[in-house]
Amino acid sequence: MTSFSTRLLDWFDHHGRHDLPWQKSKTPYRVWLSEIMLQQTQVQTVIPYFEKFLERFPSVDTLAAAAEDDVLHLWTGLGYYARARNLHRAAKLVVSEYQGQFPATLEGLLQLPGIGRSTAGAILSLAMDTRAPILDGNVKRVLARHNAVSGWPGTAKTLNKLWLLAEEYTPTDRVADYTQGIMDLGATLCTRGTPRCQDCPLADTCRAHSRSEQAQFPGKKPRKALPERETYFVILQRRDGSVLLEKRPDQGIWGGLWCFPETPHDNNLPASLAAIGALAGIPPVTLDPIKHSFSHYRLTIRPILRQINRATEGVAEVNCLRWVDPRKPTNMGLPAPVTQILKTLVLQQ
Repeated sequence: MTSFSTRLLDWFDHHGRHDLPWQKSKTPYRVWLSEIMLQQTQVQTVIPYFEKFLERFPSVDTLAAAAEDDVLHLWTGLGYYARARNLHRAAKLVVSEYQGQFPATLEGLLQLPGIGRSTAGAILSLAMDTRAPILDGNVKRVLARHNAVSGWPGTAKTLNKLWLLAEEYTPTDRVADYTQGIMDLGATLCTRGTPRCQDCPLADTCRAHSRSEQAQFPGKKPRKALPERETYFVILQRRDGSVLLEKRPDQGIWGGLWCFPETPHDNNLPASLAAIGALAGIPPVTLDPIKHSFSHYRLTIRPILRQINRATEGVAEVNCLRWVDPRKPTNMGLPAPVTQILKTLVLQQ
């Protein structure tokens, strides 16, 4: 029986993906950007974001020099915005501490914000052809099934077993092709729902396949009911149609993004808006609620539209508030619910 890596590489040569945008000119910057975007996100979703991002920021130097709002604006819709903020912070460090060159060691890469062991391994293997194992979601699934590794990969015990296997199987030659190959195998054949075992080059030695227990591996995350939360967005709108957005703190949900001011009760006006201006005599309008799910809770957003007669521009500057035309919001990072509400306001005008 030929080795694990040999069979995988033979399959990759004929059936792997060779035309993804980040496979063209495999620089550390392009690989790093794609790996960060691909965390928690499907390839087809990432491709247009990657291409647009690369067009605006073709190098780590241009990304480091950008304003955070420009970075978050291009990230709008990808979610998990901490990735974008860490991406920006890491770019600044690469330029200021490493003269614009990515560290060429695992230890060096791990010092950069947002880069974990698997992402560092991908940069080293794909862009620098340096032997380094990776363990993203697709690879975890391939290895867990092939070796019948029980348990949820989120536990230290199971994760350590998978890292040992990743280290064992990663070859010393053709490291970049092997790394891309095992990711492709998980993404195209060894899928979560209906694996195509009949086409898999590793089926003959796959323990899960031999037992017809593919669905049992990897182990599932213990389920628990997600708590339900509720909040109100206060949409202050001037006579010209512009609405007020507030930049959120860097920490927490939607950190660093622009959002409508928030309040826990529909009859409250946030203290930060007290000096904005007089409310018009028109009663508030309640827009349709929006359901938004996070990894650890579900949020119901209830937008309250309030018309105002006048507003003090100086207050907006002091309190990180900005008046925005819903028809053409400027370059700023916006959470998906805010984008949805802005589109609704445009339709109502």
